[in-house]
Parts: sequence; structure tokens; C-alpha cells
Amino acid sequence: MDLLRIPSTVTDRIRPYARETLAKLKRFVEEDCVPADDVFESQLGWNPEERARTIPPILNELKKKARELGLWNLWLHSHYEGGAGFTNLEYALMCETMGRSRIAPEATNCSAPDTGNMEVLAKYGTKEQKEQWLKPLLEGEIRSSFVMTERQQASSYAKNVSMSMRREGDEYVLNGTKWWISSAADPRNKLWIVFAKSNPGEPDENKQHSVILVSPQSPGVKILRTLHVYGFDDAPLNHCEVELRSVRVPLSNIILGEGRGFEVMQGRMGPGRIHHCMRAIGGAERGLEYMIARANSRQINGNPLSNQGVIADWIARSRIEIDAGRMLVLDAADKIDRGNAKLAMAEIAMSKIFVPNMALTVLDRAIQTHGAGGICQDFPLARIWAYLRTTRIADGPDEAHVAQLARLESRGAKELISKIEQQEKATESLMDLYKDSARPRL
Repeated sequence: MDLLRIPSTVTDRIRPYARETLAKLKRFVEEDCVPADDVFESQLGWNPEERARTIPPILNELKKKARELGLWNLWLHSHYEGGAGFTNLEYALMCETMGRSRIAPEATNCSAPDTGNMEVLAKYGTKEQKEQWLKPLLEGEIRSSFVMTERQQASSYAKNVSMSMRREGDEYVLNGTKWWISSAADPRNKLWIVFAKSNPGEPDENKQHSVILVSPQSPGVKILRTLHVYGFDDAPLNHCEVELRSVRVPLSNIILGEGRGFEVMQGRMGPGRIHHCMRAIGGAERGLEYMIARANSRQINGNPLSNQGVIADWIARSRIEIDAGRMLVLDAADKIDRGNAKLAMAEIAMSKIFVPNMALTVLDRAIQTHGAGGICQDFPLARIWAYLRTTRIADGPDEAHVAQLARLESRGAKELISKIEQQEKATESLMDLYKDSARPRL
């Protein structure tokens, strides 16, 4: 992260230690992670089955270096002993830097879905749950999945989630199918955090679901297939369709208690949504860099492409849009720090609506500037675009956030109507007072 890109409105809230970490992280990402992205891809190989199980050796080398540099678990703040202690605002800037590289988030143990899952365990887990799952996740020894989305349901409306979770004695029994389950096929995966319907007869729909911890090695768990993202298999993260058939889980694996699934989920998703957005801004910045470099190294009639009106317009607009998006997200992060994610609902929604679309636009311009090269593997642009496109769906589609934001904005409708009516009456009174000098309304 170029420290000059920290908006002046929040500069005073970035502490010296956070600035030092940002500078160190920037060097690590630019000098170690970005050059390693293509090596990571080549070490995965070509065979689909092998790719799903392969952990590229260069990733472990980067993890080792990140730990030596103190760039590990940067997301973990004051709610857990031993956390790095950064605010949401400070960590948001770090997310932007990590978003410039495909592997930087995992190299620093700051990658989804693990960060959100660790957040759940750190906030709500019992001592035993933390010892069994949080500790190895914090060490980077295992990976995890958040198991919510269902193929047969509009899962963006979470109350539709229908995976059965019924109690039998001292166990819960789970039945159903889920899909788009990130990292489910990763051989290091030892934990699934499952969102299921445990209390279908509960009159309050907000208390019908629960969150429970499941070992993917349990009898009855089956990975049906991995899903491609715009043709990319996204190995070794892998997004999978999975089946749970009569999977038995101890009662002690539940998080918080029966019927508290929405409470857990909201605690997980608020900050995570802006982390997605800041990583998207990092991708957009990378796209703009490639656009500028290409436009100033290619010529038409002896003049660089950057002199062409349309390219100049793309570069200028991209800078404006990226900086506007950054301001939106940092404002949301700052508001979370000053209160909580619930108080920042409007700011989070605005960020989630604007930033992914903005980043896609910037990447599309960068791709177009590169011509046919932009859509092939010779440049990272196509893969970055494919990732960014998923952020318009992940953690709630645009439409859900638009609807939420519209509801929030409309809460003050009565006051606005009253204000406008009073202003109109005042205008009429003034028109009557100055009738000799004011023209009648046409």
C-alpha cells in the first residue's frame, strides 16, 4: 500500500505500528508474493485431480517468511489474546495490499474463509472448541469451510436455508446438500462450520437456524464435485458441491446454542464484507497499474496509447473511482471501530454495492487496453477479473445490499415528506409577500 494513498481524513487514526506493518507488508507482497503468483500456478500442475490436492511448495516458503516478518494473523484484533491488535480501519488497508496478489492472503494466514471462521471461534467458541479448531487454524496447520449456500434455495435470503439438523440423544444429525463451499476439497481442511435449520417449528424465523462445527472426515460427508469460476478451477481453494447424509455431530459442537445461527452469522459477516471490498480495491489498483504501463509502452502513429482520448479518460476515471471506493470502505471500517458492524450497515452496503462493480470496470478497461493479451494467461488481468466478479455475489449479492440500503434510507421518509411540505409552504408565503416583485410560477 502506497502510504500516500491513505486518505487524509483517516490518517490520524493509523497508528505508528500499523504504518510500519503496512510498509513491511507492501514490500512482502510486491517483492515476494506477486512474483510468486505464477510459480504457485505452475506448481499446481495441469491434472484437475492433482490440482485439487496439491499444496504448492512456494506457499509454505512464503508462510515461513511472513511469520518471520511478523506478518501473520493480521486480522486478529483485541477480542482474542495474542491478536495483532489492529483496528478494522488499519486492517482494511492491509487487505488492500494483500488483494494485489493471489496468494498473499493465505501466505499471511489472512485468507477467506478461514479468517471469518476463526472470527466465529474467537468470538463465540467454547474453550474446548478453541483448543481443538481455533488453535491449529491460527497456526496455519489446517484449513476450514463455511458451509451455508444451497443449490435448491435462494440462499442470499438465509431464512431459505433448509439443510436438516435434528437432535437425537446427545447428537445432532445433519442431512442435505450444499454448494460453493470454498476449500472443502483442500486436503488440509479439518473443519466445516455449517449453517442448518435446527428448529423448523419455531414461530420466530430468526431462531430456526443454528451453526454447528463438523469434521469433513465424518461418516456421511461426501464431496460431489469442484466448481469452476469462469473456467478457472481456483485450486487449491476449490469451491465444491458437498453432501451430508446422516452425519452425526456431538451436541458440544454447536456454536452459542440452538436457534442462534443468525446471531453468529451476522457477527461473522459484517467486517468480512469490507475485507472483500478492500482486497477488490487492491485488484483494481493492480489493473490500473497494468493499464498505465501498457498504455505508455505501446504506440499508434508514433504516439503512446496514453495520449489517445479514450485511454486517457479510462486512466483518469479509474483513479477517481478507486479512490472513491477506498473512501467508502474505510468510512465503513472506521464506523465499525467506533461502534459495531450493525451501526455501519448502510456504509457496509454502499461499499459492497459500489466497490466490486467499480473494480470490474477498471479491470475491463485494463483488459481492453491489452487487447487479446488481456484475456489470456500472459497477464493476471483475466484471473483478477474472474475473482472480482465473484465478489458481486459472495457475502450477499448486489441486489440484497441495494434493497437493504434502500430500506435504511427510507426510514426517514416521513421526516423528509414533512420537511419538503414545510419548505413548499414557506415558499408560498414568500411568494405572497413578494408578489409585486416576484413572477408567478408558470
